Amino acid sequence: MKDGPDLPDLSSVPARAGAVLVVDLDAVRGNWRHMAGLADGAECGAVVKADAYGLGAAPVARALRAAGARTFFVATIEAGITLRKGLPDARIAVLHGIPPGSAPDISGAGLVPILNTPGDIEQWQAEARRQGRPLPCFIHLDTGMNRLGLTPAEVDELADDAARRLDGLEVQAWMSHLACADDPGNPMTARQARSFRASLARLPKAPASLANSAGIFHGAEYHFDLVRPGIALHGGNPAPWMSNPMAPVIRILARIHQVRHAPAGDTVGYDATHRIDRPAKVAALGMGYADGYPWRLAGKGHVRIGGHIAPIIGRVSMDLLTVDVTEVPDRFLAEGAWVEVVGPHRTVDQAAAEAGTISYEILTSLGDRYHRVYLGG
Repeated sequence: MKDGPDLPDLSSVPARAGAVLVVDLDAVRGNWRHMAGLADGAECGAVVKADAYGLGAAPVARALRAAGARTFFVATIEAGITLRKGLPDARIAVLHGIPPGSAPDISGAGLVPILNTPGDIEQWQAEARRQGRPLPCFIHLDTGMNRLGLTPAEVDELADDAARRLDGLEVQAWMSHLACADDPGNPMTARQARSFRASLARLPKAPASLANSAGIFHGAEYHFDLVRPGIALHGGNPAPWMSNPMAPVIRILARIHQVRHAPAGDTVGYDATHRIDRPAKVAALGMGYADGYPWRLAGKGHVRIGGHIAPIIGRVSMDLLTVDVTEVPDRFLAEGAWVEVVGPHRTVDQAAAEAGTISYEILTSLGDRYHRVYLGG
Protein backbone atom coordinates (compact mmCIF):
# COMPACT_ATOMS: atom_id res chain seq x y z
CA MET A 1 0.00 0.00 0.00
CA LYS A 2 1.50 3.32 -1.04
CA ASP A 3 2.06 5.88 1.69
CA GLY A 4 1.00 8.88 -0.33
CA PRO A 5 -1.90 10.55 -2.09
CA ASP A 6 -2.06 7.87 -4.78
CA LEU A 7 -4.78 5.32 -4.26
CA PRO A 8 -4.51 1.57 -4.81
CA ASP A 9 -5.95 0.06 -7.95
CA LEU A 10 -9.73 0.21 -7.54
CA SER A 11 -10.64 -0.79 -11.08
CA SER A 12 -12.29 -3.99 -9.87
CA VAL A 13 -14.60 -2.17 -7.44
CA PRO A 14 -18.19 -2.18 -8.74
CA ALA A 15 -19.75 1.18 -9.50
CA ARG A 16 -22.49 0.49 -6.95
CA ALA A 17 -20.04 0.37 -4.01
CA GLY A 18 -20.30 3.43 -1.78
CA ALA A 19 -17.23 2.67 0.33
CA VAL A 20 -14.22 0.38 0.18
CA LEU A 21 -12.09 -1.23 2.86
CA VAL A 22 -8.60 -1.93 1.53
CA VAL A 23 -6.57 -4.46 3.54
CA ASP A 24 -2.85 -4.81 2.85
CA LEU A 25 -2.05 -8.44 3.61
CA ASP A 26 1.64 -7.91 2.91
CA ALA A 27 1.64 -5.33 5.71
CA VAL A 28 -0.07 -7.86 8.01
CA ARG A 29 2.65 -10.40 7.26
CA GLY A 30 5.37 -7.80 7.75
CA ASN A 31 3.89 -6.81 11.11
CA TRP A 32 3.87 -10.45 12.23
CA ARG A 33 7.51 -10.86 11.21
CA HIS A 34 8.38 -7.71 13.14
CA MET A 35 6.72 -9.02 16.30
CA ALA A 36 8.29 -12.45 15.84
CA GLY A 37 11.68 -10.77 15.61
CA LEU A 38 11.10 -8.84 18.83
CA ALA A 39 10.18 -12.08 20.59
CA ASP A 40 13.05 -14.09 19.11
CA GLY A 41 13.28 -17.38 20.97
CA ALA A 42 9.54 -17.61 21.62
CA GLU A 43 6.87 -18.80 19.25
CA CYS A 44 4.87 -15.91 17.80
CA GLY A 45 1.19 -16.70 17.55
CA ALA A 46 -1.56 -14.54 16.06
CA VAL A 47 -4.77 -13.28 17.65
CA VAL A 48 -7.45 -13.12 14.94
CA LYS A 49 -10.55 -12.86 17.11
CA ALA A 50 -13.51 -10.67 16.10
CA ASP A 51 -13.01 -11.63 12.44
CA ALA A 52 -9.34 -10.58 12.59
CA TYR A 53 -10.24 -7.28 14.26
CA GLY A 54 -12.83 -6.63 11.57
CA LEU A 55 -10.50 -7.18 8.61
CA GLY A 56 -11.56 -10.72 7.65
CA ALA A 57 -10.22 -13.72 9.56
CA ALA A 58 -9.96 -16.05 6.58
CA PRO A 59 -7.68 -13.94 4.33
CA VAL A 60 -5.74 -12.45 7.23
CA ALA A 61 -5.08 -15.83 8.85
CA ARG A 62 -4.04 -17.41 5.54
CA ALA A 63 -1.53 -14.61 5.03
CA LEU A 64 -0.21 -15.07 8.56
CA ARG A 65 0.06 -18.83 8.14
CA ALA A 66 2.08 -18.29 4.97
CA ALA A 67 4.35 -15.94 6.92
CA GLY A 68 5.03 -18.67 9.49
CA ALA A 69 2.39 -18.34 12.21
CA ARG A 70 1.34 -21.73 13.58
CA THR A 71 -0.90 -20.86 16.54
CA PHE A 72 -4.04 -18.73 16.20
CA PHE A 73 -6.38 -17.40 18.87
CA VAL A 74 -10.10 -16.77 18.46
CA ALA A 75 -12.71 -15.84 21.05
CA THR A 76 -15.50 -18.26 20.23
CA ILE A 77 -15.97 -21.85 19.16
CA GLU A 78 -17.93 -20.79 16.09
CA ALA A 79 -15.04 -18.57 14.96
CA GLY A 80 -12.65 -21.48 15.47
CA ILE A 81 -14.80 -23.86 13.44
CA THR A 82 -14.97 -21.34 10.61
CA LEU A 83 -11.24 -20.63 10.72
CA ARG A 84 -10.40 -24.33 10.69
CA LYS A 85 -11.81 -24.64 7.17
CA GLY A 86 -8.99 -22.51 5.79
CA LEU A 87 -6.24 -23.59 8.21
CA PRO A 88 -6.26 -27.38 8.33
CA ASP A 89 -2.79 -27.66 9.88
CA ALA A 90 -2.80 -24.79 12.39
CA ARG A 91 -3.30 -24.84 16.14
CA ILE A 92 -6.45 -22.84 16.85
CA ALA A 93 -7.06 -21.92 20.48
CA VAL A 94 -10.45 -20.74 21.77
CA LEU A 95 -10.18 -18.05 24.44
CA HIS A 96 -13.65 -18.28 25.97
CA GLY A 97 -13.37 -21.79 27.32
CA ILE A 98 -16.03 -24.48 27.13
CA PRO A 99 -19.68 -23.45 27.35
CA PRO A 100 -21.61 -26.32 29.01
CA GLY A 101 -22.17 -29.16 26.57
CA SER A 102 -19.85 -27.86 23.86
CA ALA A 103 -16.77 -30.02 24.47
CA PRO A 104 -17.61 -32.42 21.59
CA ASP A 105 -17.90 -29.47 19.19
CA ILE A 106 -14.45 -28.21 20.19
CA SER A 107 -12.86 -31.62 19.91
CA GLY A 108 -14.62 -32.44 16.67
CA ALA A 109 -13.22 -29.34 15.00
CA GLY A 110 -9.71 -30.02 16.27
CA LEU A 111 -9.66 -26.88 18.40
CA VAL A 112 -7.68 -26.28 21.58
CA PRO A 113 -9.80 -24.83 24.38
CA ILE A 114 -8.37 -22.36 26.86
CA LEU A 115 -9.69 -23.62 30.17
CA ASN A 116 -10.68 -20.75 32.44
CA THR A 117 -12.54 -22.43 35.30
CA PRO A 118 -12.50 -25.70 37.25
CA GLY A 119 -15.71 -26.51 35.38
CA ASP A 120 -13.93 -26.12 32.05
CA ILE A 121 -11.24 -28.51 33.26
CA GLU A 122 -13.79 -31.09 34.39
CA GLN A 123 -15.69 -30.89 31.09
CA TRP A 124 -12.50 -31.40 29.07
CA GLN A 125 -11.45 -34.30 31.30
CA ALA A 126 -14.84 -35.92 30.75
CA GLU A 127 -14.46 -35.52 26.99
CA ALA A 128 -10.98 -37.06 27.18
CA ARG A 129 -12.38 -40.05 29.07
CA ARG A 130 -15.17 -40.40 26.52
CA GLN A 131 -12.65 -40.49 23.70
CA GLY A 132 -10.11 -42.59 25.58
CA ARG A 133 -7.19 -40.29 24.80
CA PRO A 134 -5.50 -37.18 26.21
CA LEU A 135 -6.85 -33.92 24.83
CA PRO A 136 -4.85 -30.72 24.29
CA CYS A 137 -5.64 -27.51 26.14
CA PHE A 138 -4.28 -24.25 27.47
CA ILE A 139 -5.04 -23.33 31.08
CA HIS A 140 -5.55 -19.67 31.96
CA LEU A 141 -4.27 -18.40 35.30
CA ASP A 142 -5.68 -15.06 36.42
CA THR A 143 -2.88 -12.84 37.69
CA GLY A 144 -4.95 -9.85 38.71
CA MET A 145 -7.19 -8.86 35.81
CA ASN A 146 -10.25 -10.50 37.39
CA ARG A 147 -11.86 -11.35 34.11
CA LEU A 148 -11.15 -14.90 32.93
CA GLY A 149 -8.90 -17.60 34.35
CA LEU A 150 -8.41 -19.63 37.49
CA THR A 151 -8.41 -17.54 40.65
CA PRO A 152 -5.36 -17.74 42.95
CA ALA A 153 -7.29 -20.07 45.25
CA GLU A 154 -8.20 -22.31 42.32
CA VAL A 155 -4.56 -22.34 41.18
CA ASP A 156 -3.58 -23.47 44.70
CA GLU A 157 -6.11 -26.30 44.58
CA LEU A 158 -4.86 -27.35 41.16
CA ALA A 159 -1.23 -27.29 42.22
CA ASP A 160 -1.94 -29.33 45.36
CA ASP A 161 -3.61 -32.13 43.39
CA ALA A 162 -2.27 -31.69 39.87
CA ALA A 163 -1.99 -35.36 38.94
CA ARG A 164 -5.68 -36.01 39.50
CA ARG A 165 -7.03 -32.65 38.36
CA LEU A 166 -5.04 -32.75 35.10
CA ASP A 167 -5.57 -36.43 34.35
CA GLY A 168 -6.41 -36.87 30.67
CA LEU A 169 -5.25 -33.37 29.71
CA GLU A 170 -2.32 -32.45 27.52
CA VAL A 171 -1.49 -28.99 28.84
CA GLN A 172 0.12 -27.27 25.87
CA ALA A 173 0.54 -23.96 27.71
CA TRP A 174 -0.16 -22.13 30.93
CA MET A 175 -1.24 -18.59 30.08
CA SER A 176 -2.27 -15.32 31.63
CA HIS A 177 -3.18 -11.90 30.25
CA LEU A 178 -1.67 -8.49 30.94
CA ALA A 179 -4.08 -5.75 31.92
CA CYS A 180 -1.95 -2.61 31.65
CA ALA A 181 0.92 -3.41 29.28
CA ASP A 182 0.13 -0.40 27.08
CA ASP A 183 1.07 1.85 30.02
CA PRO A 184 4.82 1.36 30.54
CA GLY A 185 4.78 3.11 33.90
CA ASN A 186 2.07 0.97 35.45
CA PRO A 187 3.52 -1.34 38.13
CA MET A 188 0.72 -3.88 37.62
CA THR A 189 2.52 -5.36 34.61
CA ALA A 190 5.53 -6.40 36.68
CA ARG A 191 3.25 -7.64 39.48
CA GLN A 192 1.38 -9.85 37.04
CA ALA A 193 4.62 -11.29 35.68
CA ARG A 194 5.79 -12.12 39.21
CA SER A 195 2.46 -13.72 40.05
CA PHE A 196 2.57 -15.75 36.85
CA ARG A 197 6.09 -17.01 37.56
CA ALA A 198 5.14 -17.93 41.12
CA SER A 199 2.21 -20.01 39.87
CA LEU A 200 4.32 -21.69 37.20
CA ALA A 201 6.84 -22.74 39.84
CA ARG A 202 4.11 -24.79 41.57
CA LEU A 203 2.52 -26.35 38.49
CA PRO A 204 3.65 -29.16 36.19
CA LYS A 205 6.11 -28.06 33.53
CA ALA A 206 4.58 -26.83 30.29
CA PRO A 207 5.16 -23.92 27.91
CA ALA A 208 3.95 -20.53 29.14
CA SER A 209 2.37 -17.52 27.46
CA LEU A 210 1.85 -14.03 28.91
CA ALA A 211 2.60 -11.23 26.43
CA ASN A 212 0.01 -9.59 24.24
CA SER A 213 1.03 -7.03 21.60
CA ALA A 214 2.03 -4.38 24.13
CA GLY A 215 3.62 -6.93 26.44
CA ILE A 216 6.06 -8.01 23.75
CA PHE A 217 7.62 -4.53 23.88
CA HIS A 218 8.40 -4.97 27.60
CA GLY A 219 11.24 -7.30 26.80
CA ALA A 220 12.34 -10.90 26.95
CA GLU A 221 11.27 -11.49 30.57
CA TYR A 222 7.66 -11.25 29.37
CA HIS A 223 8.00 -13.43 26.28
CA PHE A 224 8.16 -16.90 27.87
CA ASP A 225 7.49 -19.57 25.22
CA LEU A 226 4.63 -18.09 23.19
CA VAL A 227 3.58 -14.50 22.52
CA ARG A 228 0.13 -13.44 21.35
CA PRO A 229 0.14 -10.27 19.22
CA GLY A 230 -3.23 -9.02 18.05
CA ILE A 231 -3.73 -5.30 17.40
CA ALA A 232 -0.11 -4.98 16.27
CA LEU A 233 -0.68 -7.36 13.37
CA HIS A 234 -3.65 -5.31 12.20
CA GLY A 235 -1.79 -2.00 12.15
CA GLY A 236 -2.87 -0.39 15.43
CA ASN A 237 -0.20 1.03 17.69
CA PRO A 238 0.56 -1.58 20.38
CA ALA A 239 2.98 0.72 22.20
CA PRO A 240 1.34 4.14 22.52
CA TRP A 241 4.33 5.55 24.37
CA MET A 242 6.19 5.60 21.01
CA SER A 243 5.45 6.28 17.36
CA ASN A 244 3.61 3.35 15.85
CA PRO A 245 6.23 0.76 14.92
CA MET A 246 3.73 -1.22 12.82
CA ALA A 247 2.97 -0.78 9.14
CA PRO A 248 -0.48 0.62 8.32
CA VAL A 249 -2.81 -2.15 7.16
CA ILE A 250 -6.07 -0.51 6.14
CA ARG A 251 -7.47 2.27 4.04
CA ILE A 252 -11.12 3.28 4.12
CA LEU A 253 -12.29 5.01 0.96
CA ALA A 254 -15.69 6.53 0.29
CA ARG A 255 -17.25 7.76 -2.91
CA ILE A 256 -18.46 11.28 -3.44
CA HIS A 257 -22.21 11.07 -3.95
CA GLN A 258 -22.87 14.75 -4.43
CA VAL A 259 -21.17 18.15 -4.24
CA ARG A 260 -23.28 21.22 -3.57
CA HIS A 261 -22.62 24.94 -3.23
CA ALA A 262 -23.92 26.34 0.03
CA PRO A 263 -24.21 30.05 0.84
CA ALA A 264 -22.92 31.64 4.00
CA GLY A 265 -25.38 31.21 6.84
CA ASP A 266 -26.67 27.80 5.75
CA THR A 267 -26.31 24.79 8.03
CA VAL A 268 -25.21 21.23 7.36
CA GLY A 269 -26.70 17.95 8.55
CA TYR A 270 -28.87 16.82 11.44
CA ASP A 271 -29.53 19.29 14.23
CA ALA A 272 -27.95 22.04 12.11
CA THR A 273 -24.80 21.81 14.23
CA HIS A 274 -22.48 23.25 11.58
CA ARG A 275 -23.11 26.75 10.22
CA ILE A 276 -21.29 27.83 7.08
CA ASP A 277 -19.51 31.14 7.59
CA ARG A 278 -18.64 31.75 3.93
CA PRO A 279 -19.80 30.41 0.55
CA ALA A 280 -18.66 26.80 0.53
CA LYS A 281 -18.64 23.53 -1.37
CA VAL A 282 -19.97 20.58 0.62
CA ALA A 283 -19.49 16.95 -0.45
CA ALA A 284 -21.61 14.03 0.77
CA LEU A 285 -19.67 10.77 1.07
CA GLY A 286 -21.10 7.25 0.95
CA MET A 287 -20.43 6.00 4.47
CA GLY A 288 -21.55 6.74 7.99
CA TYR A 289 -21.94 5.30 11.46
CA ALA A 290 -23.60 2.17 10.05
CA ASP A 291 -20.17 1.48 8.53
CA GLY A 292 -18.44 1.82 11.88
CA TYR A 293 -17.47 5.47 11.50
CA PRO A 294 -18.14 6.78 15.03
CA TRP A 295 -21.00 9.19 15.53
CA ARG A 296 -18.76 10.86 18.09
CA LEU A 297 -16.55 12.11 15.24
CA ALA A 298 -19.15 14.69 14.23
CA GLY A 299 -17.28 17.80 13.14
CA LYS A 300 -13.89 16.24 13.90
CA GLY A 301 -11.07 15.06 11.71
CA HIS A 302 -10.60 15.30 7.99
CA VAL A 303 -10.49 13.32 4.76
CA ARG A 304 -7.97 13.40 1.95
CA ILE A 305 -9.01 14.09 -1.65
CA GLY A 306 -6.35 14.07 -4.36
CA GLY A 307 -3.71 15.04 -1.85
CA HIS A 308 -5.86 17.83 -0.40
CA ILE A 309 -7.25 17.94 3.14
CA ALA A 310 -10.98 18.52 3.64
CA PRO A 311 -12.47 18.84 7.15
CA ILE A 312 -15.47 16.76 8.23
CA ILE A 313 -18.39 19.01 9.11
CA GLY A 314 -21.79 18.45 10.68
CA ARG A 315 -23.21 15.28 12.17
CA VAL A 316 -22.15 11.81 11.11
CA SER A 317 -25.26 10.26 9.57
CA MET A 318 -26.11 6.58 9.38
CA ASP A 319 -25.00 6.32 5.74
CA LEU A 320 -23.28 9.64 4.94
CA LEU A 321 -20.44 11.94 5.91
CA THR A 322 -20.30 15.59 4.92
CA VAL A 323 -17.01 17.39 4.28
CA ASP A 324 -16.04 20.94 3.38
CA VAL A 325 -14.32 20.71 -0.01
CA THR A 326 -14.12 24.45 -0.67
CA GLU A 327 -10.33 24.31 -0.95
CA VAL A 328 -10.24 21.15 -3.10
CA PRO A 329 -9.87 21.72 -6.85
CA ASP A 330 -12.97 20.81 -8.82
CA ARG A 331 -11.10 18.23 -10.89
CA PHE A 332 -11.00 15.95 -7.82
CA LEU A 333 -14.70 16.36 -6.99
CA ALA A 334 -16.52 14.39 -9.66
CA GLU A 335 -19.44 12.30 -8.47
CA GLY A 336 -18.13 8.81 -7.85
CA ALA A 337 -14.58 9.97 -7.06
CA TRP A 338 -12.78 8.30 -4.15
CA VAL A 339 -11.97 10.02 -0.88
CA GLU A 340 -9.56 8.60 1.71
CA VAL A 341 -11.26 8.63 5.11
CA VAL A 342 -8.73 6.48 7.00
CA GLY A 343 -5.27 5.63 5.74
CA PRO A 344 -1.60 6.47 6.10
CA HIS A 345 -2.36 10.19 6.49
CA ARG A 346 -5.14 9.75 9.03
CA THR A 347 -4.55 6.48 10.78
CA VAL A 348 -7.02 4.35 12.64
CA ASP A 349 -5.27 5.39 15.88
CA GLN A 350 -5.75 9.06 15.06
CA ALA A 351 -9.41 8.56 14.22
CA ALA A 352 -9.86 6.63 17.47
CA ALA A 353 -8.20 9.38 19.50
CA GLU A 354 -10.45 11.99 17.89
CA ALA A 355 -13.48 9.86 18.80
CA GLY A 356 -12.34 9.30 22.38
CA THR A 357 -12.05 5.55 21.86
CA ILE A 358 -9.44 2.97 20.86
CA SER A 359 -8.37 1.57 17.52
CA TYR A 360 -9.76 -1.85 18.50
CA GLU A 361 -13.29 -0.45 18.58
CA ILE A 362 -12.89 1.35 15.26
CA LEU A 363 -11.60 -1.76 13.49
CA THR A 364 -14.09 -4.23 14.93
CA SER A 365 -17.01 -1.93 14.11
CA LEU A 366 -16.31 -1.72 10.39
CA GLY A 367 -19.13 -4.08 9.47
CA ASP A 368 -19.97 -5.82 6.22
CA ARG A 369 -21.21 -2.99 3.99
CA TYR A 370 -17.78 -2.21 2.57
CA HIS A 371 -16.59 -3.64 -0.71
CA ARG A 372 -13.34 -5.26 0.40
CA VAL A 373 -10.09 -5.23 -1.54
CA TYR A 374 -7.22 -7.41 -0.35
CA LEU A 375 -3.74 -6.50 -1.53
CA GLY A 376 -0.82 -8.96 -1.60
CA GLY A 377 -0.69 -11.81 0.81
